[in-house]
Amino acid sequence: MTPHIICIVGKKRSGKTTFLEKLIPELRALGISVGAVKHDAHSFDMDREGKDSWRLKQAGAGTIVVSSPERVAMIRSVDREMTLEEMAGTLFKDKHLVLTEGYFNADHPKVEIHRGDAHEHPLCDRHNQAEKKLIAMVTDQDVDADVPKFDPEDAKGVAAHIARSSLGWVQDRMWEGQG
Repeated sequence: MTPHIICIVGKKRSGKTTFLEKLIPELRALGISVGAVKHDAHSFDMDREGKDSWRLKQAGAGTIVVSSPERVAMIRSVDREMTLEEMAGTLFKDKHLVLTEGYFNADHPKVEIHRGDAHEHPLCDRHNQAEKKLIAMVTDQDVDADVPKFDPEDAKGVAAHIARSSLGWVQDRMWEGQG
């Protein structure tokens, strides 16, 4: 199974992470398994100097896995940034849906988060909504959009909209892709 990908986009300080924290439990309540990708346009390092995993990386290991009874973490060097499709097909193949924070230019459906006190105008407007594959707008403002609009507190409504429009959700908390 290859999961569906939905990009949660918005300008800096628009509340993307805060909204994702509300949205994920609502999707899970519908029986949808969810993975998440946080895009970082710059390089990042999860290891700290002196930690065992850092030391193994410095010794030349190309992939490090830290395992415990409750979770597994992998740090892997790559020659290039993985595409969303590559990540979905390998790292998230056991999930129904992958939500990303960022990836505005990706060719996947998007939900934009827009807060009027942070920015005057959203990223998407009537002129680029179709091109950017915008499927919903989460905003506290009356924005000019040809997609369903949701209040930032209505994560339940956004979850239902994603389930219906992108995952084939039908009724009684069941959707076509559920096994």
